[in-house]
Amino acid sequence: MRLTGKVALITGGTSGIGEATAILFAREGACVAVTGRNELRGQAVRDRILQDGGKAIFIRTDVRQSADCCRSVDETLHAFGKLDILFNNAGVFYPHTTLECSEEEWDLQIDVNLKGTFLMSKAALPHMIAQGSGVIINNSSGWGIVGGDQAVAYCASKGGVVLLTKAMAIDHGHQGIRVNCICPGDVDTPMLPEDARLRGMEWQDYLTGCGNRPLGRIGTPDEIAKAVLFLASDDSSFMTGAALVVDGGGTAD
Repeated sequence: MRLTGKVALITGGTSGIGEATAILFAREGACVAVTGRNELRGQAVRDRILQDGGKAIFIRTDVRQSADCCRSVDETLHAFGKLDILFNNAGVFYPHTTLECSEEEWDLQIDVNLKGTFLMSKAALPHMIAQGSGVIINNSSGWGIVGGDQAVAYCASKGGVVLLTKAMAIDHGHQGIRVNCICPGDVDTPMLPEDARLRGMEWQDYLTGCGNRPLGRIGTPDEIAKAVLFLASDDSSFMTGAALVVDGGGTAD
């Protein structure tokens, strides 16, 4: 119960890493506000937490919209009285080179992955500053540290998340706020088979390529959620401005 008495807001919490983190945080004692654009999936995650005896709400949110971000924070405060942890997890990915990437696709990935992290942090920070404490965890990627093929907009957005994390850590450390990011590798979420489809690859061939790393497999959402829990809890009390790589050794080559 490492998060007993804490309140967490998780963006993109309706599937994959966000869903696994929401469930884990609730089991560790946190009250959880789950946000996302799919209301049915969001309510399903909320209901699962409630059925397990936890406390949760769902807030329909588009992180590209400043008003939605502010409303998400306000509804979290209204429901639970405070905000201790923000996990900026919402993200999208479309595989293209610079020549193939349209302006619309570029804007979408930058707006969701990078601007959304900025907007939600901007909405949450005043409340964390007022209480003198808080933790922000941003979801970057291994491809936010090294380049990836056919992923120009995604790499740009996730690289931006890493340095946004470091800048916020410097700005707000003296106010009692820690800001870190995780950098997952390939993880078994709905994003992976969609990437394979968009690349025109068979799923088994795609998995074979993903297995070309030291641990020889893709990760699970639960494995990433445990890393997020570490950053959210007092176990990482002397960490801020860090990019924690959780990728099965993919960036070690």
